[in-house]
Amino acid sequence: MTHVVLESCIRCKYTDCVDVCPVDCFREGPNFLTIDPDECIDCAVCIPECPVNAILPEEDVPTEQLHFIKLNAELSRKWPSITKRKAPLPDADEWKDRKDKLGELKR
Repeated sequence: MTHVVLESCIRCKYTDCVDVCPVDCFREGPNFLTIDPDECIDCAVCIPECPVNAILPEEDVPTEQLHFIKLNAELSRKWPSITKRKAPLPDADEWKDRKDKLGELKR
């Protein structure tokens, strides 16, 4: 199993999770992070670090967000690795509690 970054990360991109990852499995896009399923060792140290609760084990992903499993795998093959914390997006606080953000995802 692997962990999955969900919709609540879109337009926020808090990177607290990146600092604690022992295997550098996070990938960075313009306004979203993904987890490379081939690199993730399922250690779960990233989960409590996310201020918007955007990371879950694959088996706990809610039905309405199951498509994020495939999306993480797809985008992690294209996006570069991120290994150090960065500032969140400038308007992250405005977006952190919004729902239905998939249309805002920049690839």
